[in-house]
Amino acid sequence: MKLLITLAAIAMLAASSLAADGPIRHVVHFRFKPGADQAQVQKVVEEFAALRTKIPLIESLEYGTNISPEGLDQGFTHCWIVSFKNAADRDAYLVHPDHKAFASGLKPVLDAALVVDFVTKVVPAK
Repeated sequence: MKLLITLAAIAMLAASSLAADGPIRHVVHFRFKPGADQAQVQKVVEEFAALRTKIPLIESLEYGTNISPEGLDQGFTHCWIVSFKNAADRDAYLVHPDHKAFASGLKPVLDAALVVDFVTKVVPAK
């Protein structure tokens, strides 16, 4: 069963790589559990930022907290944008041991994550 799951995961990663050609933006939003204190949240922020130095496939990493006045955040307070040269680099990041370790450490404090990846397209100026 484990082999079947592993093969399915590899197939999905390969398919996503074929569908994406060009720079990839990996956008991650976090909503923390109500009981998560500021120190726990700050530790997550620092550990996510540290991935930039641990995983050379990351071209850039930006992050911040929600400041939108629209009230449409659904409780997601933190956002990261991780940039990759291509889908293959993003796919390697997803299975990288440092990324896996970071993700597994989120369980005690993370209520939900929302992740969207896209291939960048430039909108020309008029």
